[in-house]
Amino acid sequence: MRAFRVVSFAVCAAGLLGMTASSGAQSHALGPTYPIAEPDLLKEIERVLKEKEKSGELAKLQKQALERSTHSAMNPRAVEGLTRTRQARTFFFDPSIVANQRITTPEGRVLVEAGQRVNPLDQMAMSQQLVFFDARDPDQVSKAQALIAKAGGRAKPILTAGSYIDLQKRWGKPVFFDQSGTLVRKFGINQVPALVAQQGRLLRIDEVIP
Repeated sequence: MRAFRVVSFAVCAAGLLGMTASSGAQSHALGPTYPIAEPDLLKEIERVLKEKEKSGELAKLQKQALERSTHSAMNPRAVEGLTRTRQARTFFFDPSIVANQRITTPEGRVLVEAGQRVNPLDQMAMSQQLVFFDARDPDQVSKAQALIAKAGGRAKPILTAGSYIDLQKRWGKPVFFDQSGTLVRKFGINQVPALVAQQGRLLRIDEVIP
């Protein structure tokens, strides 16, 4: 038997295990306080788990957890704040950044000075266009297919809502999801479908009507 604890700890421990604490102990103001033995929590948890395993409840809980996890992975939460394109809009995004520190090669050659403005498109062209759309909307899916075909297949489909797994199976090629809306917020996209393509040293963004 392990060390004794005051009654308040025993009540908390019993509550965590879903059990009812004994009310035999009294406060010091009303009379003597009786020490209560602290249960071995690990053994008690193990006992409860074994009981649930025997009853089949544990397997049921595991199945439910797996189903919730699978559904969440296959149906990510829709990006908030986006609407279906009602009025076409074209604007540009400058991907340039300002270096906050000097960048050098392993040999010590300076590539970028601290405070220098750098445009990554000067060093590497954007190899694919990006097509953002809501897969729950059949019209947007059809428009996305048309945009990808127009780009000669050199366009990456990126969902803002809907199941990318289902669409990936239908199309037979990779489909991506803009988790938490990181990209659409970075580019300033408010409507979908939207197409992002390089134009010179800038990115041209077209919010198109499906």
